[in-house]
Order: sequence, then C-alpha cells, then structure tokens
Amino acid sequence: MQALVQEYRLRGTNVGHLTILNPDNAFDQRPSFRKTRLTMAAQIDIGKLREACGLLYNATKSIRVLTHISWSSRVRERFFSEGGKELPVVRYKKFEANETIELLRVARRAIDFSPEINVWLEKIAFNIESSAKMLAACGKPDFFLYSQLLYGAPKDQLLDEANTSLGLARQFDEVFSEFQKIDLGVPDIATITARSVARAMRVAVKELFGTDAPAVTVVKELSANALAGPTRIRIRSGARFTKKDINQLIHHEASIHVATSLNGFSQNNLQILAASHPGVTKTQEGLAVFAEIITGSIDLDRFRRLSDRVLAIQMAIDGADFLDVYRFFLERTGETDQAYECARRVFRGGVLSGGAPFTKDIVYLDGLLRVHNFLRTVVSAGRADCLRLLFCGKLDLEDLPIIGHFAEQGICLAPKYLPGWAKDVRFLLCYLTYSSYLNKIDLGQVKSHYSQILSSIPRIGSAFPLEG
Repeated sequence: MQALVQEYRLRGTNVGHLTILNPDNAFDQRPSFRKTRLTMAAQIDIGKLREACGLLYNATKSIRVLTHISWSSRVRERFFSEGGKELPVVRYKKFEANETIELLRVARRAIDFSPEINVWLEKIAFNIESSAKMLAACGKPDFFLYSQLLYGAPKDQLLDEANTSLGLARQFDEVFSEFQKIDLGVPDIATITARSVARAMRVAVKELFGTDAPAVTVVKELSANALAGPTRIRIRSGARFTKKDINQLIHHEASIHVATSLNGFSQNNLQILAASHPGVTKTQEGLAVFAEIITGSIDLDRFRRLSDRVLAIQMAIDGADFLDVYRFFLERTGETDQAYECARRVFRGGVLSGGAPFTKDIVYLDGLLRVHNFLRTVVSAGRADCLRLLFCGKLDLEDLPIIGHFAEQGICLAPKYLPGWAKDVRFLLCYLTYSSYLNKIDLGQVKSHYSQILSSIPRIGSAFPLEG
C-alpha cells in the first residue's frame, strides 16, 4: 500500500499544493488540493490555457470506463445456464495505461499558470491518470483502491463530517420497509421496449437540441439500460421500461448528460469541459438525479435501486461475493434478470469473490446530496448568478470558483443548453428557498407532535385507496 501512496505523491513545482491525506489509511488516499482564495489578478495567456486544456482532453479519449469494464451477454447466458449458482467468469481486455500517462506527461509540461489554475488542471490530470491505472488493474484488488480514489466509498463522510452515503442508504431502506406495509397500488410493469423508448427519446432530443440533437440507437451490448454522449444515446435492446422510466431517461440522460456535453464542446478555450471522466462523475450524476426529482420523474422503485446499490457495494467491500450480492438483489426485486444486472454493476472491473468492488454507484446518492445542498446554499447566500455555471460543461462542484473567474473574463462561455427546470429560475428559487427553510425546523419536536396525531388515526386500508 505504501508504494501506491508514493505513486500518488505528485511531483513538480506547479503542483506543490498537493498532499496526501492519511497516508497510512488504505481507504483514504485521495489527494488534498489545498484551497486558496482566487484572485486571478495575473493576466491569463488564453492560447496557452487552450493548449493545456486540449492536451488534457486528448488524454481522456482512451478513458472509457464503463465500456472497458462491461460484461459480454455470454457471461450472463452462462451464469443462468449453470443455474445462477457459480461465480461468473469475466475476462477484460488489457488496458495500456502508459499511453495515457505519456499524454499526461506532455500535458503537465504545459501547466504553468497561476497557482489556482495549476491546482485545477493538475487535479484533472490526477483523476485522468488514476482512471487509466484503474482500468489497467481490472480484475485485481488494486482496481478497488483506484475506484475509491475516484468515486469514494459508502462510509466516506459527507461535507457535514457526520453522515455518509451508507447511512443515507440505510435510512432509505428503513423508510422503504415501512412503505411495504402500505398498499401503494400495483407498480407499473416494465413492458415498453427499447425501440419504443428510442422513438420517444428522438422526439425529446430534437425538441431540446434541434440540429445538435444526438442520434438515438438501440444496441445489443451496453453496460447500462441507457448511456448518453454528445453525438448518440444508446439504449440496450433487451431492456424493458415503464412510462416513468422514459421521463426519467429524458431528464437524466438528455437534459443533463447530453446538454453538459454539448455545452462543454462549445468551450473553445476550455476543451477539457467536454470530457466525461471519473473526476466529474459525482457532480454529473448528482445533478442528473436532482433533475429526476425536481421534474417528478423519479419513483419509489428507482430511489430504492439507488440506495440498494450503496448497500450492496458495502456488502462486497466487507467480503460478499457476486453470488451473495445477486441473492440480495433477488430478494429485493424477485426478478432474476434485474438481480443479475444490479449485481453486475457492483462487480464489473472488480474481484468477483468479494472485497474489491466497483464503487461508482455510490455517486448517485452522494452526488445528489452535494448538488442539492449546493443549490440550497446558492439561495441562502443570494447567489443565483452561480446557477448556470453548473451547466457550462462537465465539471465538479469544487471547480466552480475557477470556472466563475473564467466566465467573468469571457474565457468560459455561457451554456447554450439548459434543462427546462433550470431555465425557469423563478420556480427553481421558490423550490430551493422552501427546501432551505425546512432545514431550520426542529424535526424532532415536529415529529413528536404529528406522531401523536397519527397514532390516533386508524389504519384506513382500502377505504381510501392511494391510487384512484
């Protein structure tokens, strides 16, 4: 482990701000990028900045994490042909990390700006390098270590230094268990085909992006039910969807992932904002899940899947193998296909016998909390001017100060494409103001009061069905 720590000690005068947190803790080796107050007083050489961002963007081209760690449909077929009782056998193509590292070496030579810009660019370089080394370690325990560096782990503390994604997932699990005692009606059955979803998606992206709309295709092999990029949205042919799923995909994949990609590609001075690399995943997915919530596109089953993924990742960290996690999801869903797909997400790229999973799926809850709390703080601080910075491209919330200074100087362009809820600033600010105020209320005392009222109300049962 110490060798890995030394490997992450970044070198060079331009990156002297970087230190390693807790070098003896194998589960927290992410570097600390020391924050300094941004003044940006020095004149920026825009041509040189454009070159550095372009070199970093080029280094991301080989980083296709989900594509590289995807499993062939043959793995699934063999798993079920053996009765779902044997660990899958997965082989990954060799990833040549040295090519990416060499590109980064060239890019790092071009990083010579003010300390603030240097730290921002070096953080991006670090994330790209870690991504390449993670892919080179597919199927090995080190894959898990790099995964934690990039995405975090369920027990990592959130910004309040008290809560964790795992704690949130467990709380959701408790609440959802209580919901099971209530007749919520029959859930929608996923019967809509991928081709039907593709037709609906084509209409949506045409309306959102006009001539810039990406192609929508149905493909056999895909690491998820749907994946979106700036030029195409792919939907897995074997997947089945509900009407709610269609809205969720449109608001998640198109209005966030595609929009930020297209906006990033318009940033001629900051080409790196067009790159979808693991360093921006937490904010991207958090923003996308927030979009599902604020548009009413999310449902109970979707939220439970997100929290169950966090629980399953922790199970795998604690030693559960693929079969253990498969059975966990099978008990939750009652569907073999869905249980397999959920377990696959946890173990892709990692060690199937347990102890070293892929931690990416914690970012949906972790990122949602970060994005929602940032937006609430925007309101309480009276900084609505910062809202649109989130959509300038693929970025991390922690990048916003430097992006804001670039915007002020005309280096970063305003986003061309925004989701409808972000365009409607009056509605968004109303929602966030109310959400922020709720945080001031002592829920313990309020809960005690209303719990007494609820205890006096008989169970209504089928007299007042929840579904009309």
